[in-house]
Amino acid sequence: VQLQASGGGSVQAGGSLKLSCKAQRMIWSTFVQSPMAWYRQAPGKQRELVATFASGGTTNYRDSVKGRFTMSRDNSKKTWYLHMNSLEPEDTAIYYCNVEIGSQDYWGRGTLVTVSS
Repeated sequence: VQLQASGGGSVQAGGSLKLSCKAQRMIWSTFVQSPMAWYRQAPGKQRELVATFASGGTTNYRDSVKGRFTMSRDNSKKTWYLHMNSLEPEDTAIYYCNVEIGSQDYWGRGTLVTVSS
């Protein structure tokens, strides 16, 4: 299993970005059954959970991004997305996607999001 994260970039406060996490070497049934999460790590800080997407489609978000970030999934492309709107400088971080399959954790390499004020 490999996760390919992309979509990061530099934007001004108030802007938007869409992150993608494409699952490779994963059969479709495993993809749709696996819970997925986005984490982020800002400079000098610990990695934190941003949002989760349960296999059934239920999503949860950390309080600081509620109403601004939305997760979605495209089963045909085996890709999860994190739609980020109204970005704030505090959202600046490297964003990682994570999938849990059984007892195994898989991580993407991370994509950098920089938000300037």
